[in-house]
Amino acid sequence: MDKLIQLMEQRIVTLQRAIKFAEKDKRTLPEGRLRISKSRKQMRYFEVTDDTPSKGKYISMNNMKYVRNLAQKMYNELFLKRAKKELSKIEELLTYARKGTAESIFTNLSSERQKLVTPYIITDDLYAMKWQSQSFQSNPYMPENKKYDTIRGEKVRSKSEAILADMLYNLGIPYHYEKPLVIGRGVVRYPDFTILNTKNREEIYLEHLGLLDDEEYRRGCLNKLDEYRKSGIFPGKNLIFTYETSDNPLDIKGIKGMLKELFIG
Repeated sequence: MDKLIQLMEQRIVTLQRAIKFAEKDKRTLPEGRLRISKSRKQMRYFEVTDDTPSKGKYISMNNMKYVRNLAQKMYNELFLKRAKKELSKIEELLTYARKGTAESIFTNLSSERQKLVTPYIITDDLYAMKWQSQSFQSNPYMPENKKYDTIRGEKVRSKSEAILADMLYNLGIPYHYEKPLVIGRGVVRYPDFTILNTKNREEIYLEHLGLLDDEEYRRGCLNKLDEYRKSGIFPGKNLIFTYETSDNPLDIKGIKGMLKELFIG
């Protein structure tokens, strides 16, 4: 709902600016109305006023500026009528929304009552909290290699993964480390990070390619990408990468910007 309120506030600013400009423009427009007659050869334009016959006064093609001003006048009148009505409705809705949403009835309950109640609408925050609290069996492969601590208090396999985990945590992006993922014909893989995109409540997988200098490692990465692709997991859709080599260290600033753009902005 916060996002909707923000969108309404932005729309109000857009409408107010446009209305102000249209009101100023209105004072420069002529009094009459434009009538357009279409013949086989060309368009013909007439100015209709209270002092002219119903068909109006013919406007020469040499005076197209005046024609455009008459056309602008009709558009101006219709625009102002609709824009002011829209602005009024949005302002009314915004006032109501700021007083509290239907979801706020649940969130305003005490924690004791929340445990007893099943909400009818799950907020993004509540959905993320439930998603984050999932329990699962992490990757059992060589657990002794998980030597690096994260802010959240878990162990990961490399300094770069610790940096990525802390970055996600500090940005408030929900994630799981090495959560099992079943692909293909029951094959279980463990993406480095499974990230929740709270904007659409979809899971995105992040793989850190940290040893690209090693040929055997690169070959394994390509095989993993093939497995993902065959299972409907595609780069740019629900799979993202970070990487580094001895000549190209982890781009912390760039990765942080990417995560903000994908999951926050």
